[in-house]
Parts: sequence; C-alpha cells; structure tokens
Amino acid sequence: MKTTTSILLTVIFTTLSIQANAQRNYTVAKSTFEVAGTSNIHDWTMKSTEGNGVVNLTVIDSKIIEINSINITLPAESLKSTKTSMDDVAYETLDTKTYKNIKYALKAVNKVNETTWNLTGTYTIAGTSKDFRTQINVTANNGFFILKGSNQITFADFGMSPPTAALGVVKAGKELTLIFNIVLNDYTKNENVLVIK
Repeated sequence: MKTTTSILLTVIFTTLSIQANAQRNYTVAKSTFEVAGTSNIHDWTMKSTEGNGVVNLTVIDSKIIEINSINITLPAESLKSTKTSMDDVAYETLDTKTYKNIKYALKAVNKVNETTWNLTGTYTIAGTSKDFRTQINVTANNGFFILKGSNQITFADFGMSPPTAALGVVKAGKELTLIFNIVLNDYTKNENVLVIK
C-alpha cells in the first residue's frame, strides 16, 4: 500500500514539476489591432501595430496547455485612420491627454479545443474598465503562437458618446468592433520575428 501511494505521489509531483517548468512568459513580437466602426456617411477603421505586453503560457510539446495570464497595452494615439482630422476627433473622444493607454488583462479562461479558447478579461478604455468574453483562435508557427480574436463593444460601454465631425454633419455609429492579431515569442529565445501577413 505504501509503495502504491509512493508511486502515485511521485507521478503527481513529476507531472506538476513538468507543468511548472513548461510555464513561461511570452512577449508580443508583432501585433495588429483594429477598431472598426460606422457613421452616417461611411464606414471607418483605425489601426495600430504598437501593442505590447506579456502572456504567461504553459506549453508542452509545442502545444498550449494553459493560458495563465495576459496583459496587453496599446498606446491610444498609435491608432491611426487615413485622415488626421478623424484621428483628432477619436483622440478627443478617448481623452488621450488623460488616458494614454488602452489595456487588457485576463481574468478567466476556458479551453474549448486545441485551437479555440474562451477568455474573460477586462478592457480599460478612456479610464473605464469593463469585462468581456472573447473567443480566440490560437495557432503555432515555428515556436511562435498567434492569437486572433475580436469583440463587439459600444461607446457607451466605456462612458463615451459617439463622436461627431464637420459641425455634426458626420455622426459615428454606437457600435464598434475590436479586432486583434497577436504574435507571441518566448522572451528567452533570440529568434527572428515572425511577420504577420
């Protein structure tokens, strides 16, 4: 009986040790973030490639076993459209003079299958924080992990009013789509950065 118990304990501690050793931080090597919206005149988008942060993963045999934490920061004024005037209106709405960054922090996670995960996390935009559920797709590529997903939000979710321009002639719609594509690299490795296409 003691031998059986000893073997079981050895297996448990070995498994825990393997998982602990497989847990490591990954940094954002490349990223694209997009905010897409509508107006009474035309649809619009703002994009940024300046997101940064750290994601802690448990990886065994090049597969993600657990997503332990995600912390992403995006400089608000790194979001750009094709028109400077539109950017200025967006920055005023976001109050970027006071709130420099848009942030995301993971709170809970549920694995659906090898490539699909459901995340619950907190977005902080314009000084207001709100939790959202996000389904992401995860793929591996030569030691990198690529996370893709999107969220539907509204200006009101973060205490903002849809912006207007041209003396109120142009009015933004209430809803927004946040789209992200993040490439993660093990920060302990010096590898070439994967280019997002």
